[in-house]
Amino acid sequence: MTITAPASNQPMTRQVSPRVSQSVFDGSRLRVVLLVDVNDGAQQQFLEAYEQLCSQVASVPGHVSDQLCQSIENPSQWLITSEWESAPPFLAWVNSEEHVRMVEPLHSCVRDTRSLRFHVVRETGGPAADAESGKRRLQTSPRIGDGVIRHALTFTVKPGSEKTVAKILADYDPPEPQVDDTTRLIRTALFMHGNRVVRAIEVRGDLLAALRHVARQPEVRAVEEAINPYLEQHRDLDDPESARVFFTRAALPAVHHVTAEREDPAAERHALYYPARPGCGMRLAQLLAEQDEAAAEDPRNPVLCSTIFQRDDVVVRLIDVRGGLGAGDPALSLGLPDPAKAAELTAFPEAAAGAGSAPKDGDLTRYLELARMQLVTDRHSPRA
Repeated sequence: MTITAPASNQPMTRQVSPRVSQSVFDGSRLRVVLLVDVNDGAQQQFLEAYEQLCSQVASVPGHVSDQLCQSIENPSQWLITSEWESAPPFLAWVNSEEHVRMVEPLHSCVRDTRSLRFHVVRETGGPAADAESGKRRLQTSPRIGDGVIRHALTFTVKPGSEKTVAKILADYDPPEPQVDDTTRLIRTALFMHGNRVVRAIEVRGDLLAALRHVARQPEVRAVEEAINPYLEQHRDLDDPESARVFFTRAALPAVHHVTAEREDPAAERHALYYPARPGCGMRLAQLLAEQDEAAAEDPRNPVLCSTIFQRDDVVVRLIDVRGGLGAGDPALSLGLPDPAKAAELTAFPEAAAGAGSAPKDGDLTRYLELARMQLVTDRHSPRA
């Protein structure tokens, strides 16, 4: 067996900084694995639903191929794998309303699903070609993480209920952080921006196990029930399909994480909300990622680490800042040093200059204040 390794005459993906432990923007191909447990007797129904889904996804930009496999040991267990030119087109599709509607027939005949996503780093056999250049695109080196998985959820509440919702979300006992022998909740921070709620979590171990653990905690269930009347999107937590659709739409995946590798126990955690112009969410997230990656090398940068979350046109940047959010150059805290580009990609309420007229440099300070989210609660695991 021969392992395909990078060669000097074969172009690779963009080399990211070793300070970047997670990124969907390096250009490498993506392999998606979906583990499915089908209801007893529903195998034919599942196969028909897959074939319908397969014909629809074939026309999605960035999709390369897919396979459906059935276990040779347990006919209720299935595996769906798909290959994509890179992560961004897959994320644009999987986070879309079109995808929510497209997969509905599948969920009606399955007990459980688990999605795993991987960048292609090496291959056996001959080189794989990308769609444009005909030359393969592999990472030059693996990323080194810190063992922490970062994820977020976001949803909106009815205008006028913000203070009530903030009080409910701040006044409950935290769940038990230890999930099992290998999984533990590290940190949960909750922010609001207008009527938008963002809950960012850090987990060491299995993210899915942690999310299920939290959902089962009585104190968390009580809070979720208490905010139900204030949600803009209806949900019924006693209806598995209603709950699944709500949390599918609420998922706000991390698309980039970078650390400056400088410690400061007094660093403050902040969240910034960037309302992207329609269709600009992914471009905005990539621009923020590139700026954070470059700034991580600057010892004057007050941002010690940054995680960017993005879904459609919702972009949130979670940062640990030395000396407070207003310390130093506002461009570094905002992550957008170019005021014109900020106006082009974002739709802040007071950004009256718009994309056709570049605002003044001083507007970055105003943008920073407009982006700043209200901290509701920030909880650390006692033994993390």
